[in-house]
Amino acid sequence: MAQTPPAPKAPATAKPTGTAKPPAAAKPAAAKPAAAKPPAPPPLTTDEQKTIYALGLSMARSLSQFDLSPAELDIVKRALSDAAANKPAVELQEWGPKIQPLAMERGKRVAEHNKATAAAYLTKTAAEPGVTKTDSGLLYKEITPGTGDSPNATDKVKVNYRGTLIDGTEFDSSYKRGQPAEFPLNGVIKCWTEGVQKMKVGGKSQLVCPAEIAYGDQGRPSIPGGSTLIFEIELLDITK
Repeated sequence: MAQTPPAPKAPATAKPTGTAKPPAAAKPAAAKPAAAKPPAPPPLTTDEQKTIYALGLSMARSLSQFDLSPAELDIVKRALSDAAANKPAVELQEWGPKIQPLAMERGKRVAEHNKATAAAYLTKTAAEPGVTKTDSGLLYKEITPGTGDSPNATDKVKVNYRGTLIDGTEFDSSYKRGQPAEFPLNGVIKCWTEGVQKMKVGGKSQLVCPAEIAYGDQGRPSIPGGSTLIFEIELLDITK
């Protein structure tokens, strides 16, 4: 019969060789100095400076159709600097003809994006009280009833108006110019030709115009392609 092996001995407890010191507290990391803010640009104080600034705004408006990313905008800034130094990185004669095809490609992208963005806005607005949707897609809302006659498409009308994009950006206003506009009703966008005929002299209405009955995919310098437009219009008079 096999003998039972002896039980293993417990390991001896190590005796302390001295008084244990508590671990040292971690030192807080030194705070990094705050990054210096770039200096604010100098104010525009002269008419010439303001006019040159307006030139930049005009350029930005022209470039909007290209839907430039921040990195691409940096390339444009580099081109301006290189041109001023007469050291262009590429030949304009070779690459200039490619600008228009790029504009068409980017413009189409912008238009499709704007129409997709406007879809939800149009659906929501069409459901609001007092809004009438016509077969063309026009959303018409009377704000103040008029008491005079309604124009025909062949009439000339006198109006005050304000036009905005769906994000509230104002692109045109006869109020700001301080002078009403006059034009043949059949010489403007389809949305106006249809909508203003629903008004009476002395009245005020809102027209919400999908791109298809406004400026389409092409847009205008201050109106991106594919934009839905919102107009508040006061019909002041009709000229037969």
